[in-house]
Amino acid sequence: MRKRSWGFVAVGLLVALLLAGVVSNYASAHPDGLDSSLLKGCTVDADGEITGGSCPAQQAKDHELADSPLADYGIRGVDNGFLSTGLSGVLGVLLTFAVGGGVFWLLRRRGPAGPDDADDAPREDRQPAGTAG
Repeated sequence: MRKRSWGFVAVGLLVALLLAGVVSNYASAHPDGLDSSLLKGCTVDADGEITGGSCPAQQAKDHELADSPLADYGIRGVDNGFLSTGLSGVLGVLLTFAVGGGVFWLLRRRGPAGPDDADDAPREDRQPAGTAG
């Protein structure tokens, strides 16, 4: 990769880390479109708990990974909410970057395969068309 490309990747990674580590703490705490549409038909209190009515959100269950270390946009064991959310975002960005970079590295290292490999041979090594070799 050229030096200019590395700079672009580094700046992009830095921006993503800044957004995930700091700006993510200022995201809205109100339900998004899917959450609010699942609550239609129910009465909800100030804490977001369903108090009456009938809606699809009443059948919601906890996810299988709800007890994982990075569940619910935070890190279990970190009591400071701002720090927990920021660290969770930074770890997510770094993990995504590592996996994506690894996949691209593997794909880049893989050489061409198949019958088209003969086209990459030098001219003097090729057989003229229609001759037995």
